[in-house]
Amino acid sequence: MAYFPVSGVTCPLWLPPLVTLAISSLTTSGGISGAVLLLPLQVSLLGYTGPGVSPTNLIYNIVAIPGGVYRYIREGRMTWPLTWTVIIGTLPGVFVGALIRIRYLPDPRRFKLFAGGVLLYLGARLLYEVFGPRRVVGLSGVPRGARVRVLKVSPARIEYEFLDRVYAFTPAALSALALVVGLVGGIYGIGGGAIIAPFVVSILRLPVYTVAGAALMGTFVTSVAGVTFFHLLALDPRAAAARPDWALGALFGVGGLAGTYIGARLQRHLPERWIKLLLSVLISALGLSYILQFFL
Repeated sequence: MAYFPVSGVTCPLWLPPLVTLAISSLTTSGGISGAVLLLPLQVSLLGYTGPGVSPTNLIYNIVAIPGGVYRYIREGRMTWPLTWTVIIGTLPGVFVGALIRIRYLPDPRRFKLFAGGVLLYLGARLLYEVFGPRRVVGLSGVPRGARVRVLKVSPARIEYEFLDRVYAFTPAALSALALVVGLVGGIYGIGGGAIIAPFVVSILRLPVYTVAGAALMGTFVTSVAGVTFFHLLALDPRAAAARPDWALGALFGVGGLAGTYIGARLQRHLPERWIKLLLSVLISALGLSYILQFFL
């Protein structure tokens, strides 16, 4: 058994990396690092309930995500204009969200009700696309060598080609959404991929094979910013409880590093419908848990 004095957690050394290896291997194909599932596990399984659990969760992202990002870049499925659009929007939101978490929302139950409703809506929409009467079949996988080719980048429109089809989105609208996502991520200690990925896939109708890498990269950058901000705020004795547990977060990240690489490597072999179904189940469960926490 190992004791982590910052968080007060006691657990076997093998448990954190094993848990995150299993989680991230499943979630990375959808552009989710696994932090969104790790946070409630830290609270319920390890009893880590203080404000420091949020930045500790972000440390997991910093260590874990490079495995998946490396694989997506290597396979040519990192959509860089989408990535930077997400980052530009989420960074300011992360700073504000971290400040709100420490100063005003040590137990943000009311805000969870709103976040839970949004997640349930996105989950239901993805489920409708998979099983509804007008279901979208999507791609059945990605052949080896399939790469993203950027066609146009402007403030009004970004276009790229993937598997002989052109996709487009408006960067200003996506950045505005990313700002809200960053706010939520800063408050709850999730990088935002759990919200950005399903939104871009469901609402903007971009293929998940070109979205997952961008969502992960955006989560990584905003997690670095979030951890830095939390660490600086915790220098104030009044906010000392928000100090991240670097040792525990890094231990979680070791398993996640292997898991995100495995998940990214497996993604191109999975049908898009399966990935959407996985996304739907994950975010619907998260949304339902947030709503239940408000009433219980």
